[in-house]
Amino acid sequence: MLTPGPAQRVVIHLNEDAASEADYLHLEIVSFLFEQGVAGATVLRGHSGFGIHHRIHAQGAPGVSGEHLPIRVEFLESAQTVEDLMPRLIELVTDGVIEVQATSIVHIAQAAQSREREDRSG
Repeated sequence: MLTPGPAQRVVIHLNEDAASEADYLHLEIVSFLFEQGVAGATVLRGHSGFGIHHRIHAQGAPGVSGEHLPIRVEFLESAQTVEDLMPRLIELVTDGVIEVQATSIVHIAQAAQSREREDRSG
């Protein structure tokens, strides 16, 4: 469970169409993080971008330029949890970049409805 205090922010930079053995890579990463009990994860899709190959890819562009759009998978967790997850994330990300930054969680707010669901189930 994520608590206020020191934490790490992990950002995984991928191409939208990067595949894994089972699915699109960003979907497999999100499923893995969910299964491991990570507090939450977000997938952000970019409108355009370029990577190490220096080819610009843009949404709606014809041909290959319209493919390979940037995707970022982001999550916050304790340093220990990130350390525990990192070997599998490194194994999964065969084409992309994993970035880790030290950060601090100042406040965690949870809507009353979510707390009620957790109270009933837990």
